[in-house]
Order: sequence, then C-alpha cells, then structure tokens
Amino acid sequence: MAGLVVILCVAGSYFARFEFERRVVREAGLARASIARPSPKRVFTSLKIPRGLPLAAILGRLSISPSTTQRIVIAAQPVFDFRMLQAGKELQIARTAYGKFAELRYDIDPQHFLLIARSGNQFHAEVKAVPAKIVMDAVSGKVQGSLFDAVTQAGESPELALRIADIFSWDMDFYTDPRAGDTFRVVVQKKELPDGQFLAYGEILAAEYVNDGHAYRAVLFHDPQGFPAYYTPNGKSLKKVFLHSPLKFAARITSHFSYHRFHPILKIYRPHLGTDYGAPMGTPVQAIGDGRVIYAGWKGEDGRLIKLQHANGYETYYMHLSRILVRVGQRVAQGQTIGLVGMTGLATGPHLDFRIERHGRFLNFERPPLPPSRPVAKSQMPAFEAVCDKEMALLPQPGVSLASAAAPPLDASGTSAAPAQR
Repeated sequence: MAGLVVILCVAGSYFARFEFERRVVREAGLARASIARPSPKRVFTSLKIPRGLPLAAILGRLSISPSTTQRIVIAAQPVFDFRMLQAGKELQIARTAYGKFAELRYDIDPQHFLLIARSGNQFHAEVKAVPAKIVMDAVSGKVQGSLFDAVTQAGESPELALRIADIFSWDMDFYTDPRAGDTFRVVVQKKELPDGQFLAYGEILAAEYVNDGHAYRAVLFHDPQGFPAYYTPNGKSLKKVFLHSPLKFAARITSHFSYHRFHPILKIYRPHLGTDYGAPMGTPVQAIGDGRVIYAGWKGEDGRLIKLQHANGYETYYMHLSRILVRVGQRVAQGQTIGLVGMTGLATGPHLDFRIERHGRFLNFERPPLPPSRPVAKSQMPAFEAVCDKEMALLPQPGVSLASAAAPPLDASGTSAAPAQR
C-alpha cells in the first residue's frame, strides 16, 4: 500500500511539472506573437500652434525627429503648405504603442482637414472633407426695420437675407419697398457637421415675402436640363427677361466677346469683354432691362458711356454713343431708348460696344447664363405642381415661434416631412 502511495506521488509531481512547462511554452509563444504583432492602439498628443514658430520647432516639441519632420513636409507639399498653419489651432500627432510616428492631423477649416499617415516607410498626405449632413429648416419672421434685422432676429445669418432678397428682387427693391409688419417664410437646406455645427446654406426650396399686404411666393424647380430657377406657384418665372439685343432694330455683330482679341487701332492683343454691334450713326440704343443709371458721360477710350444697374447684381454698359438721353440716378424701363449709336472714343466706325457684368464678372452676351424668362413648360406642369405642393406645404405657419427645434436630416428624396420651424 505504501509503495502505491509513493508511485502516485511521483506520478503527480511529473504531471504537475509537465503542465507547468507546457504553460511556460504557451506563454512564451504568446509573448513572441505580441512582439511580432504590435498593439494597434495609438497614443495621441496635441499642441496649440504658437505664433511665429516654424514647423520643425513645433514638431520638436512633440518629440518628432528631424528626419521624420522632413518626410512629413515632403509628403504634404503637393496638397498643403505648412506656412499656412494658423496660430492657436491644434496640431495632433498619433504614435504607435512603441512611440513610432503614425499620423498627423490638422484642421484647415471647419470643412477640411490635413491627414498625413505612415504605412511602413511610406508617408501619404491628403486633404479630406469633414463628413457633413444636409438638414432642412423652416424659418419665419416679421420685419420691423429691415429684412436683414428680421432674419438676424430669427437666429439666422444675414446671408439668408441676401438669398431671400435675390429671389424676389425682380419684383421688389429691398432698399425702399419693405414696410414694418412685412413677413417672410422660407424652407432652406443647411449643411451641418455631425455635431450640429452650421457650415453653409444650401438651396431655398420655397419662400414667401408679404410686402404691405401683397404676398410674393417662390418655388424652386429644376427644368429637364437640370437648370434651377424660381417660379410662382402658377408656374410663371420670377425673373424678368432681358432683351436679346441692346438695339431696337437688327444689327450685325462686328466683334465678339474674347479674352484675346487683336485691337484694330492699338494693334495689340487684349481682352474684349463685350459684343460690338455695327449700326448707322444715330441708331436708337435701348435698355435691355429695367434699371437705374449709375454713369452717363465721357469715359476715356470708351467715349460716351451709359452704365445701368439691374436687379440681382447685373450691370450693363453702352459705349461709344453719339448722344446720351438719360442722367445719373434716373430709373429706366426695359426697351426705353437711352442713347444713340456713335463712334466716340477709340472707335474705327459707328458701332455700339455692349457689355454685361454680374458681381464683377463680365459675361458673354451671345451665350449668356441669364435667368430664364419662360414659364414652366406645359409638359413639365404635372412635375412642377407636385414639387410646388410638396415644398409650399413645408413653409412654417404664419405666427409660429421663432425658436427652432433641431432640424431632421433629409430623406433619400431630399426632403423631410417635418422641418424645424423658426
């Protein structure tokens, strides 16, 4: 019996030793595997960019070696200039669990950030867009002083006031026409960051402005070619047509719009940002649209010049006139005779040099991106009416609170059944 006990004890000790050695071998293998496959966790550190400090010194404060700094700069050169770093913003560095540089991030603006990532010995840099969402908001307000003040009091940016004025400016002058008690209602898309930070306004889908008891309404509709324009609920274009010619009678074009035209008198190449119409001396010149005279007189090589200001940022120029029939400050109607063709200034013969500009950019009047003037085509009326009913129904009810709830995101069709109301 005693011998059996001894045998069992010896066997037990061997088994315990075998299990211990097997566990040691297994743990050693796991240790080697963890060394071969480093932990994916990264350690992030950040630093507010000091004023006047070069990048090498900034990264040095984050314990980045000069050689790594050089590779970061080289990688970024095609997409970002580090001289554009702004003091006060944060520069973020990520390292592996073993302290090796892995990633650099810098927020360029609310919508874009610079990302430099390391993969082995390669460094890759790109400017990426911050993921944003489109939400829809319904905004309303009452005018006591100006539309700008009313929009601001509704918690919105003055840019929205400009957008509203732009829609209705073919029917109203927002400098003189608004009255105390006027109201506005709009449904507008907004671009926001995931945390709800506002980035920019998108399209205004529907709008209403009630001026002195008269309601102006607008609905955004895209024609079959995808061109967006605003129409009244009955399908009429809100934007007035420009006449197709500044001359009352047909005239041939003698020189076209060009950024590189040979000047017949100066014998040099230079831009010609207008259209020349050859016509007999004294041919009537007409305003292509309603507007106000902001210049009427002699203008160097342009000769006698009339400049008109129109709605929506358009301005038109009528040059080389023999006679001017309007004065500065005068309002003119579409089709009104404002001058006579001549050859004053730098001109080889009687003609009209006509130019059209919008927000500081000259347009080719022979192929102008001018606002449409035609109503919705009959074939498009069913589609328009569906859009109109849908978008007008989203306008906030008059008199609702100006406080707004969080706006729900757009659905797949680009609309929401319950926009926030302001």
